[in-house]
Amino acid sequence: MNFSVIICAHTEERWQDLIEAVASVANQTIPPHQIVVAIDHNPAMLARARAQFPEATVVENVQERGLNGTRNSGVAATTGEIVAFLDDDAIAAPDWLEQLQAAYTAVHIVGAGGKINPLWLNGRPRWFPEEFNWVVGCTYRGLPEQTAPVRNLIGCNMSYRRAVIEQMGGFRNGIGHVGGRPQGDDETEFCIRLRQAMPQATLLYQPQAQVSHKVPAGRANFGYYRWRCYLEGRSKALLSRLVGANDGLSTERTYTLKVLPSGMWHGLTDSARHRNLAGIGRAAAIAAGLFITTFGYGLGRLTLVGKRVE
Repeated sequence: MNFSVIICAHTEERWQDLIEAVASVANQTIPPHQIVVAIDHNPAMLARARAQFPEATVVENVQERGLNGTRNSGVAATTGEIVAFLDDDAIAAPDWLEQLQAAYTAVHIVGAGGKINPLWLNGRPRWFPEEFNWVVGCTYRGLPEQTAPVRNLIGCNMSYRRAVIEQMGGFRNGIGHVGGRPQGDDETEFCIRLRQAMPQATLLYQPQAQVSHKVPAGRANFGYYRWRCYLEGRSKALLSRLVGANDGLSTERTYTLKVLPSGMWHGLTDSARHRNLAGIGRAAAIAAGLFITTFGYGLGRLTLVGKRVE
């Protein structure tokens, strides 16, 4: 079993991050079969990447602008049995691929992903709840703590059998990240579509396969938190329209009814125990995040009424 690792990039503002991401993949305990750097509609960056990474396969996005077109263009250049994805602002642990490989113990396991640890470049805000780590693209409280099947993998740290990606026709264009717009659920749509087509297939969460995802100061404020929650609600509305509300919101129901109330309670009791406001801030942020996400979902549903979604 061998791995082709795809790192997608679109802006030279994260050039040093990209260099560090590629280096972290090149220095794995299990060397990758192939490193693919896929550049999204940026000719200058494409030329620079080809000069910087002679050991990698550097390709341009020949599909629609956005993360999914870039992913698909990267997949088309791969030759490995397993295709793994790492964000350009993430750093893989040295045994990342080794731990992902350990997850593929049977043919019905068609994908595996791991834990994404937030790397707060200016410190984690005391009010920021772990239940909302997904706002910054990281593993959040509520996911399994041990190896377990999951509905969907998270894009910063995920892998699939290449034959399965090809069989599914790749990632859907027209949704997800485009440029600097952090609208998600693209990999969730792919995972749900995959499971609907292959009911016996298993996607495995392997927390031992870890990466660190950089969180700059611009994402560590309430304005970004609020905006990202709103976009997530809009994304969930579109996702439900594409794959059906039952599958599109299956994980979210448990998260909303169990994980978030528990997080609020722990925040309040933590403040009482330590006589500070940090826990109250986290509880308030959870309540605000839930309200804003729900509002975005409702508005998204209204916007989609009567529209054809392909």
